[in-house]
Amino acid sequence: MSWIKSPAYDSAFILAPPFVALGVVALLPEQYGQTNDMPVAAWVGLVLLIDVAHVYSTLFRTYADSARFRRQRVTFLLVPVLCYALGTLLYSLGAEWFWRGLAYVAVFHFIRQQYGFLKLYNRHTQTTRLDTLTIYAATLYPILWWHLSPNRNFNWFVDGDFWQPTLPVGIAETIKLALGIAYAGLLLAYVGQEVGQFVRHKTGNVPKQALVLGTALSWYVGIVWFNGDLTFTLLNVVAHGIPYMALIWVSNRRTMPIQLQTKIWGVCLFIGLLALLAYLEEGLWDGLVWRDHASVFGPFQYLPSLTNSGWLVLIVPLLALPQLTHYVLDGFIWRRGDTGTLPG
Repeated sequence: MSWIKSPAYDSAFILAPPFVALGVVALLPEQYGQTNDMPVAAWVGLVLLIDVAHVYSTLFRTYADSARFRRQRVTFLLVPVLCYALGTLLYSLGAEWFWRGLAYVAVFHFIRQQYGFLKLYNRHTQTTRLDTLTIYAATLYPILWWHLSPNRNFNWFVDGDFWQPTLPVGIAETIKLALGIAYAGLLLAYVGQEVGQFVRHKTGNVPKQALVLGTALSWYVGIVWFNGDLTFTLLNVVAHGIPYMALIWVSNRRTMPIQLQTKIWGVCLFIGLLALLAYLEEGLWDGLVWRDHASVFGPFQYLPSLTNSGWLVLIVPLLALPQLTHYVLDGFIWRRGDTGTLPG
């Protein structure tokens, strides 16, 4: 069976996170499912320590991996330059252009991660067309539904970052119904495929099935079923960030600095370094731009709050550069034939 490291490791850190997040959502007070309330402690745990931190884990498969850096030096050096240039261009056209572009790149990255895990769990077998359609539909259907549903209590980055067509309510609801029927039919076809394979071969690809189920449930519950910022962020961030960091750890541990290669101490250093980098980045965001978490980023409140559009054009894309570089480079570092460092 195509486990990435082992049944225990994969189950705990790659496959379980969406199910754990779903369990937490089930225990939340009812109001958090339908409001834009986000407690500061939840923001720190989810956004700072998982979402932003996982971005920096890419460093260990790119710039901190000397052998890979030598092989892909031009790509690794050129991507940040191009990303910054594009970011400043978009922001110069208007902040809404920048945030909308960043949001769609982020969504693409989140969707492609689930497809990437599907390919990893199918790397010793064949990925069927129905497998591919199902994992993409599990993510795209909720996103399309979101586009047709204004007045959600959450956003990807900032309010209005997704384009939402102005349609009569009846037409929007009809389109959503058609999409839902098509999605349900696809899921039934996928279940039929998996049952048929089990009947024929007396075995099934358990990690692949858990991945598809976790993806479908977390995206649907977080976006369609509930309308709360905390529930969306919890399901979105936990299901994405923790598996990504777990994959980086298991695939690049041998190429990390020697201090990180021991199990317990290495994990603590790995997580601590990611948390420190995330805190520094978000502190700069808060001090220079947002000013909405002063209790968390007290030292950064001495920075000047930028309001001049000329400075924002330069600074906002620079602060977002780690994220954008992470999104783009991720398309180059997990290609076919580049998984030799994976166990098994």
